[in-house]
Amino acid sequence: MKERGRLPVATNRKARHLYVVLDTVEAGIVLVGNEVKSLRLRRASLGDAFATVEDHEMWLHNLHIAEYAFGTWTNHAVRRKRKLLLHRAEILKWEQMVRESGLSMVPLALYFSDGRATVELALVRGKKTWDRRHDLAERDARRDIERALSDHIKRRR
Repeated sequence: MKERGRLPVATNRKARHLYVVLDTVEAGIVLVGNEVKSLRLRRASLGDAFATVEDHEMWLHNLHIAEYAFGTWTNHAVRRKRKLLLHRAEILKWEQMVRESGLSMVPLALYFSDGRATVELALVRGKKTWDRRHDLAERDARRDIERALSDHIKRRR
């Protein structure tokens, strides 16, 4: 029976704090057998990962997929560069945007979509320190408003 839906493996929660996300795309990823088994056990980290374009091919660097515990000499290298599967037009468009605008490509999530390993890749621009502080202040203000509304509704009952 074939898998259906989206099964999350790893997310890069820090990316939305450090960067402004301008565009996202889903990309397939080329893996070897033991990497897939390790991913199914959710043993991956996107913390230091980034993507580059080399010779009109997109590559994902520093994605940490832990060695499969029951693997033998066939185990994979933990931080090898992995090829991303995208349409040529998307690769060329993103390559041009990165080259011209000084943007970066960062993975936001790694998951299984209908049984296939998929990466959600984002085109990002780094946030300044004051941007981060502003975002934190906005989040705290929203939380205070929601708390006040919740207290007000509870008192009415």
